[in-house]
Amino acid sequence: MSDEGISNLSTEDRRFDPPAELAENANATAETYQRAEADRLGFWADAAHQLDWGTPFEEVLDWSDPPFAKWFVGGKLNVAHNCVDRHVEAGHGDRVALHFVGEPGDTRDITYAELKDEVSKAANAIEELGVEAGDRVAIYMPMIPETVIAMLACARVGAPHTVVFGGFSSDALASRVDDCEAKLVITADGGYRRGNPSSLKPAVDEAVAKLGDASPVENVLVVRRTEQDVPWDDEIDSWWHEAVGNASSEHEAQMFDAEHPLFVMYTSGTTGKPKGILHTSAGYLVQTAYTFWATFDHKPETDVYWCTADVGWITGHSYITYGPTAAGATQVLYEGTPDTPDKGRWWEIIADKGVTLFYTAPTAIRTSMKWGDEIPARHDLSSLRILGTVGESINPEAYVWYRDTIGGGSTPIVDTWWQTETGAHMITPLPGVTSAKPGSAMTAFPGIAADVVDDAGTPVGNGEGGYLVLTEPWPAMLRTIWGDDERFRETYWARFEAQGYYFAGDGAKKDADGDIWLLGRVDDVMNVSGHRLSTTEIESALVSHPKVAEAAVVGAADDTTGQAVCAFVILRDSAGASTDEQGGEDVVQELRTHVGKEIGPIAKPRKVLIVQELPKTRSGKIMRRLLRDVAENREVGDASTLADSSVMDLITSGMSDTKNQED
Repeated sequence: MSDEGISNLSTEDRRFDPPAELAENANATAETYQRAEADRLGFWADAAHQLDWGTPFEEVLDWSDPPFAKWFVGGKLNVAHNCVDRHVEAGHGDRVALHFVGEPGDTRDITYAELKDEVSKAANAIEELGVEAGDRVAIYMPMIPETVIAMLACARVGAPHTVVFGGFSSDALASRVDDCEAKLVITADGGYRRGNPSSLKPAVDEAVAKLGDASPVENVLVVRRTEQDVPWDDEIDSWWHEAVGNASSEHEAQMFDAEHPLFVMYTSGTTGKPKGILHTSAGYLVQTAYTFWATFDHKPETDVYWCTADVGWITGHSYITYGPTAAGATQVLYEGTPDTPDKGRWWEIIADKGVTLFYTAPTAIRTSMKWGDEIPARHDLSSLRILGTVGESINPEAYVWYRDTIGGGSTPIVDTWWQTETGAHMITPLPGVTSAKPGSAMTAFPGIAADVVDDAGTPVGNGEGGYLVLTEPWPAMLRTIWGDDERFRETYWARFEAQGYYFAGDGAKKDADGDIWLLGRVDDVMNVSGHRLSTTEIESALVSHPKVAEAAVVGAADDTTGQAVCAFVILRDSAGASTDEQGGEDVVQELRTHVGKEIGPIAKPRKVLIVQELPKTRSGKIMRRLLRDVAENREVGDASTLADSSVMDLITSGMSDTKNQED
């Protein structure tokens, strides 16, 4: 990033105040910010005291050896006890913990009392298989209740887990099992996806075989979900329904140190040596539980919460398995995709289960925009009172569509910024406090210290762009990279070592009010004729056009301007034009003109390619590096982590057919 920082091109004048009734009864208020500002560590100590402790902590934060933090020093607790047992002990055992909805249409409701029994049985079963506190367990599962149960059972016995997304290959699984030396793998015969069973157990067998004699895996525990025939080795394989089904439901939860490792989460798209993010117990649980309660204004007696993420990602860890259960939430757990058996599946589930709090990714929102307003209109979504977004910045027009079409025009949206590394929400509106701006993450969560700085680490002024940093340690922060403290220092702390800042890797700007807008990864910022342009702002301008559902922008090398803006655009189904149809070129020119009008001629794309889909990972992230390959006419790089690798063939052929669109 040059000394000029990132150019601040777009403006947003719309504001949405909290509904009066919500503001009046909100969990978090303006006083919450004041309390955190007055005594940050005391604020987090108060949040920690909402949990059950076997041994009280003596010190809130030990920051004597930065960047290695210790939170709630001297305290001991059990994460699973706090997520399950204490709700039963408090008399809430009959509250539904999980409304499970399988893709084929099967359903199960599991109460907290039943969840306690199942977690205890699973804990006994994995201990019977030789797992002890400190041993690592790999979990490679579909989105079914046993996945959550397995994670909580590992936490109960003090065995750090690493959950590997069920869409990943046997190679990816093998590298993660090898890196954390997993003693046990918990998997399933398969799961359901888009109407068909997909297998999982064979990939586990392949992963173990790839590791050969060096494999750390001693046992494989298999859930029967799809009834597929799977390879079987009596030496190491066991059925879940036998091992767990026959185990005792009595299990005493042992108390572990506040800094006891809870899980290792490998960042998506890792090449070479996997990068395992280590999260520990108490700090992580305190912040995920408190942010869930405050950000979603959760009321345990009346709310039904649904996060659509997969538990293979950090969102599923923090805001399905741990944060909501620690708060005693009732939540929906859905196995399948949003378009199976039809494109109204999500909205049907919301209406059927009476979902009040809904948390999903902007890419899913833009896909729903593409499908058309008439699909959600067929369902009663009036139960919704708070909507959330996660994973990337949401374009202002997608934000407004989400609010109006899904939220009935009045439901607040919490646009949350955080990362695998941060563990929990860091920057977000609070639904009872914030006058929200479409597309802005707004301000740091109470008790969190974030800023936007220039190359020298100096905070930028309002209206200026730069690097997003975290200036103080936080409870749910990563503790290190598994087995590689030096890589941890170099990756996250070296850029602003003198200031002691954590660098998130994202560009951001402060608007005229000082509110924070995310501008995408610094690696995605383009330099066009000396101007540092954010891909996020140009994508937002494109999505603000009524014919556009989704857009991805990259910079391509250009001899004249340094880089040129290239845009890949998905049209709404109602737009009725593509590059293969009459009017397609008219749409392209219309979009180029629209961007120039919205944020200035400098941002006008050199090329606009109309596409049917964008290259996305299975978590919904757009892989812009592949689009840069296409835009610069070079061989497309590794596409193995894409949800659909054939997308790149279609985009490449389409790019070669486009004419030079420059004025």
